[in-house]
Amino acid sequence: MNFNALLKISPVFVMAGMMISGFDVLIAAPVSTIFAAVVAAYTEKLSFKEILDSGVNNVKEMQIVFFILMAAYAMAETFMATGVGASIINLSLSLGITAKSVAVVALMVSSILSIATGTSWGTFAASAPIFLWLNHILGGNVLLTLAAIAGGSCFGDNIGLISDTTVVSSGIQGVEVIKRIRHQGVWSALVLVVSAITFYLVAMFMGLPSGSIEASTAISQIPAEVWEALANERASAVTLLEQVQSGVPIYMTVPLIIVLILAVKGIPTLGCLFAGITTAFLFGRMAGTVAGTREFLDLIYTGFEDAGSWVIIMMMWVAAFGGIMKRIDAFRPLSNLVVAISRNVRQLMFYNGVLSILGNAALSDEMAQIVTVGPIIRELVEKNVDGSPEAIEKLRLRNATFSDALGVFGSQLVPWHVYVGFFIGIANAVYPLHHFVAMDMIRFNIMAVIAVFSILFLTLTGMDRFIPLFALPSDSEVTLKKHKAREVTV
Repeated sequence: MNFNALLKISPVFVMAGMMISGFDVLIAAPVSTIFAAVVAAYTEKLSFKEILDSGVNNVKEMQIVFFILMAAYAMAETFMATGVGASIINLSLSLGITAKSVAVVALMVSSILSIATGTSWGTFAASAPIFLWLNHILGGNVLLTLAAIAGGSCFGDNIGLISDTTVVSSGIQGVEVIKRIRHQGVWSALVLVVSAITFYLVAMFMGLPSGSIEASTAISQIPAEVWEALANERASAVTLLEQVQSGVPIYMTVPLIIVLILAVKGIPTLGCLFAGITTAFLFGRMAGTVAGTREFLDLIYTGFEDAGSWVIIMMMWVAAFGGIMKRIDAFRPLSNLVVAISRNVRQLMFYNGVLSILGNAALSDEMAQIVTVGPIIRELVEKNVDGSPEAIEKLRLRNATFSDALGVFGSQLVPWHVYVGFFIGIANAVYPLHHFVAMDMIRFNIMAVIAVFSILFLTLTGMDRFIPLFALPSDSEVTLKKHKAREVTV
């Protein structure tokens, strides 16, 4: 690798180094973008206008993503506050719960709730007080339940229509969120089912008891200092817990059901999101959880504000960064290395997954991995694979799934990751009877292990063809350009 090639890739190391040093991506991205601009001017002799156009034009391509993010944050806020989330929890718990099943129920409820709210952190903050105290009262295994809550909380971040990581990872790969969800939907469902079965088998092996209790009982026994700590960490989780305790009508699940039906039918993402917001208002008025139009608009405002205060600004800088890096062909050396060791497209895609998990471990932040490694694996496909537009789109869908799944689930297997730090902090705050450390969550994180290793195994072996909608294109549909060039030469 010559000096110019090393210099071109150096902005990625600047961003990675800043993230590892503790800087937020909202600081690391602008600094790295400016540095990339300087590198572009030096290595390619580009003018300021050419560099600016490269960054701005890439930002323009992601405009729809910004609107989706605003709507997603708004819907998440309304679902947390109007009783949609609480109704899902109460419905899930209505069948009863025992020490043997508490981890399984925690996994399923938090999975559904994370889809409904689009936030793993908010889901964990809402679910941990319920299930850790339920587990305590029932005599379950606290570490098994902790891992189940963590896995379920991340499920919606991997496939949720309103999850920021789902939206951002799809946007970077240039695919529609709805198509991405349909691509990985069956695989994600299988991961959830296999994880639930495994959790139950582990609980049986531990010989846990079989008494049942109501969720409201567990919530009423949460100490006052825990409520205070939770309010400081995630205020909306307190509202949700209060609604779980007091109860909300079962029809408050309808907004989520409508969103899911529309998504399955292929309605554009924005249409699904605004349908969820609208129905949450209508049913919330019926249930009395929405006081009035002004109060509901305040919830939407809060969602827009949360999106605009960080994620949208971050995405704009990241898009600008990617545009400049693309203009100077910065990832060519890395692309050449991966292509050199790849015998076919399937192996190249496997290495894309490996790059995603390694980037997540190095950066210790799933969003940083998505925005840093995402453009690299996109370019690996665009620059090195020949195939029809439909076949290439399938590869981009898998790249988006790699970025998100290996970012979100992979985070739970990295002790120093910010996800682990947040979850452990919440767990210690809401359940002070046990001092949790990172390895406590990793030890039984069955869902994360199944998700990470299954997607890599299925991609490498080609067994993804047995999962509906999840198969990569066959060797006859896509080829590496190096092989095609060799055939032409021969």
